[in-house]
Amino acid sequence: MLTLDKVYRAAHLLSKVARKTDMIGAGNLRSDCDLRLKAENLQLTGSFKLRGAFFKIASLPEETKEREIVACSAGNHSQGVAYAAAKLKRKAVIFMPGTAPISKVEATRKLGAEIHLIDGVYDDASNAAEEYCRRTQGIFVHPFDDEDVIAGQGTIALEILEQFPEVDTLFLPVGGGGLLAGTAFTMKQLKPECKVYGVQAEGAPGMHKAFINKSSVTLERVSTFADGIAVKHPGELTRQLCCQYADGILTVSDDEIASAILALMEKQKLVAEGAGAAGTGAILADKLPLAGRHVCAVISGGNIDVNILSRVINRGLLSSGRRAELKIAMLDKPGQLHEVSGIIARCGANVIQVRHDPGGEHADIIGCFLHVKMETRSAEQLEEIKSKLTRAGYKLV
Repeated sequence: MLTLDKVYRAAHLLSKVARKTDMIGAGNLRSDCDLRLKAENLQLTGSFKLRGAFFKIASLPEETKEREIVACSAGNHSQGVAYAAAKLKRKAVIFMPGTAPISKVEATRKLGAEIHLIDGVYDDASNAAEEYCRRTQGIFVHPFDDEDVIAGQGTIALEILEQFPEVDTLFLPVGGGGLLAGTAFTMKQLKPECKVYGVQAEGAPGMHKAFINKSSVTLERVSTFADGIAVKHPGELTRQLCCQYADGILTVSDDEIASAILALMEKQKLVAEGAGAAGTGAILADKLPLAGRHVCAVISGGNIDVNILSRVINRGLLSSGRRAELKIAMLDKPGQLHEVSGIIARCGANVIQVRHDPGGEHADIIGCFLHVKMETRSAEQLEEIKSKLTRAGYKLV
């Protein structure tokens, strides 16, 4: 049974291992509330997962010390388990899907774990890990559906209350539910009036559906770049705790997550992975009225793969109106480009690329298309440019 005493015991054990991560003011992200960020992306191994993994392994009976610690993960949990096992002088065997980013595989290997790459996706690696445990009597450390793991994650709530005692609204990413279950449980024991919300990607809404239906849910597929919360089947124990202690589960689009990653990098100088930015995404997208409230968002991790970071930044620029491409239908005559660029310049935007295409078979025979890529300040500025082009007689396609 999960108890507050167990969470405090986890905090004691973690005090000499895990970082007490910073609570950072973020008034430049949203000015109508007191917004602060709990920077678990700056945790050792770059994620909160270290907390639950360490407490789980540290709580194992002494007589199990010769047995291997086994885990399955494509990223943060694997690094947390590998780090904790090394600290506690236990052997870690980690199963990872063959599609896992090389950077995360190598980071886990450098922490001393034995790595097994399995062809297929996470479920294939998980099946292989379970079979290995049956064959070798290894101890499987579940990434979220485990009481000790949940208690370890709940230590974040203790730090939030110490660093930001005024907090009355809390946003956390949720995939399998370990972070939300532990943090919501702990927060409601100590400050029950604080509202606690989980945030999921729209393409992986397992806990969102489970919260609404109050029953177990298994998704047929998930589709989001936020791999840390791309979970088909949320935990059973975590589902029960989330339904009992969370005040709601919200969803955000991949565009909203990408915009949050961009905002955190640009305005807070913080690197967040997709899952880590989900809570901030909900806040920036006005999913709930927050004016005048004391709000905390947990940035759960920062292990974003550098190979997709540029795509995420570009997506964030597009979805926030900071970068745009307009396709303009016009007559192919001298002076048109000069007039279009003049309108854009007077609005204060920067043209970075122009392409001219002759009209197709269904277009005016003396017509053409002008493709203009621009850097803009905001979605409002982009709308101003489009409005002025339309009033000048140009047709936006």
